[in-house]
Amino acid sequence: MNFTDILFFVFGAILVLASLRVITARNPVQAALFLVLAFFQAAGIWMLLKAEFLSIVLVLVYVGAVMVLFLFVVMMIDIDIDKLRAGFWNYLPVAAVVGGVIVIEMSAVIWRAFPGTGTAVPAAANTIGQTKALGLKIYTEYVYAFEIAAVVLLVAIVAAVALTLRKRKDTKAIDPGAAVRVKRNDRLKIVKMDATVHAPVAAAETKEAP
Repeated sequence: MNFTDILFFVFGAILVLASLRVITARNPVQAALFLVLAFFQAAGIWMLLKAEFLSIVLVLVYVGAVMVLFLFVVMMIDIDIDKLRAGFWNYLPVAAVVGGVIVIEMSAVIWRAFPGTGTAVPAAANTIGQTKALGLKIYTEYVYAFEIAAVVLLVAIVAAVALTLRKRKDTKAIDPGAAVRVKRNDRLKIVKMDATVHAPVAAAETKEAP
């Protein structure tokens, strides 16, 4: 076992532990921070596979942008944690079934993939780690999928802002539906009043008597 293998097991162990804490942490902010830790460990594993570009993109995009945005949204939204915990055990059977299916599928894929491979793992940079190869693939063959992903992320940002400003007393928000349905009589009301004339006020003496 060389130094690279030791680093792989260290990164993998921390990644598994951080992933478990993401789904078991009671505080959503702590869960988001553990997810950041998991992303860093995954970036380290990519670096060991000589896929430096994917490693840097994972840190810059997911940790530097997506997770920071997600963390701020979680901190801004007033989440009732006690209410979320109340129905946790009701969804446990369904969650156990879904988790079991995912584990079986991943085990089947890994079991069929590893026996046929050799002991030497080829460098990922030869196929998927080069910036030029990724750029050609993204902007030629997968350009429509790339644009659709960008639109989905934009819609997610707008939805996050809308959820943050919904039903908050400390912010001023306008309901677009109510603004469209407004009528002229609702904006202006004419009231007839009798005219009143006030007597002129005498100017005060500004000069002092000698």
